[in-house]
Amino acid sequence: MVVKNICCLGAGYVGGPTCSVIALKCPEIKVTVVDKSRERIAQWNSEKLPIYEPGLDEVVKSCRGKNLFFSDDCNAAIVEADLIFISVNTPTKTFGNGKGRAPDLKYVEGAARMIADVAKSNKIVVEKSTVPVNAAESIMKILKANQRPGVSYQILSNPEFLAEGTAITDLLNADRVLIGGEESSAGEAAIEELCQIYEHWIPRKKILTTNTWSSELSKLAANAMLAQRISSINSLSAVCESTGADIAEVARAVGLDSRIGPKFLQAGFGGSCFQKDILNLVYICECLNLPHEAAYWQSVIDMNQHQKHRFTAKVIECLFNTVSGKNICILGFAFKKNTGDTRESAALYVCKTLLDEGASVRVYDPKVEVSQIYQDLKYEGVSEEALKNHVSVYQDAYSATKDCHAIVLCTEWDEFVTLDYDTIYDQMMKPAYMFDGRKILDHNNLLRIGFHVETIGSRLGQPLKNRRFSSNP
Repeated sequence: MVVKNICCLGAGYVGGPTCSVIALKCPEIKVTVVDKSRERIAQWNSEKLPIYEPGLDEVVKSCRGKNLFFSDDCNAAIVEADLIFISVNTPTKTFGNGKGRAPDLKYVEGAARMIADVAKSNKIVVEKSTVPVNAAESIMKILKANQRPGVSYQILSNPEFLAEGTAITDLLNADRVLIGGEESSAGEAAIEELCQIYEHWIPRKKILTTNTWSSELSKLAANAMLAQRISSINSLSAVCESTGADIAEVARAVGLDSRIGPKFLQAGFGGSCFQKDILNLVYICECLNLPHEAAYWQSVIDMNQHQKHRFTAKVIECLFNTVSGKNICILGFAFKKNTGDTRESAALYVCKTLLDEGASVRVYDPKVEVSQIYQDLKYEGVSEEALKNHVSVYQDAYSATKDCHAIVLCTEWDEFVTLDYDTIYDQMMKPAYMFDGRKILDHNNLLRIGFHVETIGSRLGQPLKNRRFSSNP
């Protein structure tokens, strides 16, 4: 089989960018991204895409209508395709067996059944969604049980290793491409077809081929190891705050060790994919009767959650142990900069906790839609009354901070570094507090202005102009 037509089931954070880059680099291949949501497909065909990712607009606009298409006609795209990516959502289950840990694979199963119902020719089906080990086997069982005469399938695992905010760069300059498949001549042929697609721009030496199970587990393992580093540095940040050490200095010293390296040693909060994937790994360990291993990876998640709790508790403690009736500005609602994704955002936890304590929150984020902020808070359990009377969303940081008692910085957007904090301080209630949850601001300057500054992993505190300095004898 020579792949001339690609279909992607799912027009989300993975499917959209991945297939846009494939279309860009493989102009001879027709790429169709489909989704059951007509609204989402309409956004992909509009001037304002449904997701924000640096560089994505340019890639989509250069290919859309040429060899890149977005459609809600899933059946037609499946029939035409030689290769089908499954890039649907795999959220953590909220009910039943495995609640809170296991991935909900109903969308993956639905995609497999849709393929089986309409496919009329041989297909290479590629797992792109993050799935548990043996998911490919489950997909194959569904396809074979509903197989039409003369139609055969090969299932490949091709996990994504994208970081939101740098997804296009990650796709164009991948550290590696991982492809797992069946250890048979037909499986190896299918792997080769997918390899040839990536070889349009990825050197062959960076394309790693394995069996299906190794590929599926490698995705979970990679995110688990990265999250482990964040949780480790978070645990040390608490020690730094108690001793007077500075976590930034500790991380820099540790990161200079070539065996460790500097990446993912920033104290803060992990994102949605880390938590979802590690919960998945915990569930796998439990199912395999590996309780100690399950407990180990659960502790990585627990430390990340504890960091959010510790940070929010500090906000309340510093504001005289009550935030009732106070205005708190939340700078940043996305879980990290350069994305509009809010899943498992630290801001969600902070806002919910402060609202439960009686505060009014004022939110500003340069990329997250107003409707998304209200929708997320409602999903977190914030009441309609609280949303109406105690949540406000602003279009700029200066309006959001006016008359506030404190600012809580939750997302490391670059623009927050360059704000005029003299002006912001002048229009805030006094004493004015700054809680830098991302350690990106000039703390000495904030202290000079008059802010009370709190951050993760170091002790700052009182404004410089209010301190008394004694001369050395």
